[in-house]
Amino acid sequence: MLFDHLTKQLGKPRQGPWGWMVKTFLERKSRLLEVNAVKLCDIQPESVVLEVGFEPGLGLQEAAKRLTLPKGKLYGLDYSEYMYHVASRRLQPDIQTGKVTLFHGSVEQIPLEDNVVDRVFHCNCYYFWPTLQSGCREIYRVMKPGIVLS
Repeated sequence: MLFDHLTKQLGKPRQGPWGWMVKTFLERKSRLLEVNAVKLCDIQPESVVLEVGFEPGLGLQEAAKRLTLPKGKLYGLDYSEYMYHVASRRLQPDIQTGKVTLFHGSVEQIPLEDNVVDRVFHCNCYYFWPTLQSGCREIYRVMKPGIVLS
């Protein structure tokens, strides 16, 4: 029963003791994975980037550092309302300047126009998507032609 509860929290952490435990675990154990995913994206100063399933926002923080020119833009999408609020607090200065925009929602309905993103990354999340096919189709829709998913 304990394992089942933790597994559900990993897929969609909620505010409370269990959600806090998952957030703390992710902050401690996912940093290296998130940093390396950002490195693989080869984010340029003017890139338009999307992270799907941003968890507590560690990858977003790393990606935001690389967007040093005014056209650089970072979008994040997460299914968990709790993680959305955690990351919003973490990235508040970049949100206020307009460099970062976060969305609470599903990978099946990304609230972006077609062909706007030139870098996409995610960590530890595709197995929580409703269906892999619909999630990939939606990511492909927002990606500029010729872009590779990291």
